[in-house]
Amino acid sequence: MKQIGIIGFGGRVQSLVINEFGYYPELQIVAIADADLQGAKERANNTKNLDATKVTFYEKGEEMLDKEELDGVFVGTRCNLHKQYAMEVLKRKIPLFLEKPVVINLEDYYELKEAVDTYKGIGMTSFPLRLTEILQKVKEIYDSGALGTLSQIQAYNNVPYGRVYYKYWYRDESITGGLFLQKATHDLDYINYVLGKQPVEICAMESKMVYKGDKSANLKCEDCPEYETCYESTKVITEQANDAPFGEYCSYGEDVGNHDSATIMMQYEDGLHAVYTQNFVARKEAGRRGMRMIGQKATLEFDWTTNEIKFFPHDKNTVEHIMVRPKAGGGHGGGDNILIRDFAAILNGDTSRSSLYDGLQSAYLCLMAKESAQNHQFIKLQK
Repeated sequence: MKQIGIIGFGGRVQSLVINEFGYYPELQIVAIADADLQGAKERANNTKNLDATKVTFYEKGEEMLDKEELDGVFVGTRCNLHKQYAMEVLKRKIPLFLEKPVVINLEDYYELKEAVDTYKGIGMTSFPLRLTEILQKVKEIYDSGALGTLSQIQAYNNVPYGRVYYKYWYRDESITGGLFLQKATHDLDYINYVLGKQPVEICAMESKMVYKGDKSANLKCEDCPEYETCYESTKVITEQANDAPFGEYCSYGEDVGNHDSATIMMQYEDGLHAVYTQNFVARKEAGRRGMRMIGQKATLEFDWTTNEIKFFPHDKNTVEHIMVRPKAGGGHGGGDNILIRDFAAILNGDTSRSSLYDGLQSAYLCLMAKESAQNHQFIKLQK
């Protein structure tokens, strides 16, 4: 039995426990640290695959790490605390599961990278997309050479639940680092994972066309005089659009951060370029996430929302459809289950397919994309 500690028992880590830990009974949660101590206890009491009576609770992660004998630690705090607690775990040489983004600014990037180098900590980043069965199949096809010489990559992420980034705490970029780090960190990682290489130059552009305004800071929809009529009020979203508001605050407040669409271009040493675009205004069935790889011999397209790969050979009048259904676990197209499988393997001495270095590299790319968008410039990337 492996003794597991958690620092930051919020919705993300709770969902992993509920949906995935049942497949790995050897992982026993024995300690939880959370600044919201009472809330953490209440969540634990309502979490499947967790026996709250066998858990010791702490307010501070450092105290938990000092007092408990742990085989592994999950860090699932809010994003601005990821680096701080990752370093606390690393210096104790405990295997680490670190939520993304691993850092939210360049200073944190260099500090965490030095810590990973210094302590040679065993751990992994929460990058489930690269581990999904559908992406593994995509990589298999690409590696086989069936596409021929690549001409371009076109990747996309239209987020149907995008309101959460304007109506909930995710609207605060000082906590999240912004939507490149919240979303693109996954997508840039899987693109580079499939290619097996990293870009040498990056540029980006972002727009804020919808979620902007001059409403007062911290205004809640229910307190606004436009509550009954506003297109983005929780009432209208729920009762007229039959959708989930994903938060209670006004989307047009002066304190609302985050772009509502953005595009990144990356170029590789051989001249290939990849385009990735993300949008947070698309809703319901307009949501999609995937990629097109256009090669000389064939084009490949896949989407996580359909679990389908389409293969278009350029010398035939046919289209091959490959359905890839996740075998177990529901989160991130089955990727969450494989994440926990990999973490269980790490605790037994294996290495991760989603390392801390992968998390650092993707965060670095997102930070450079953010700088590019703000300064309207191309940026040469460090190796």
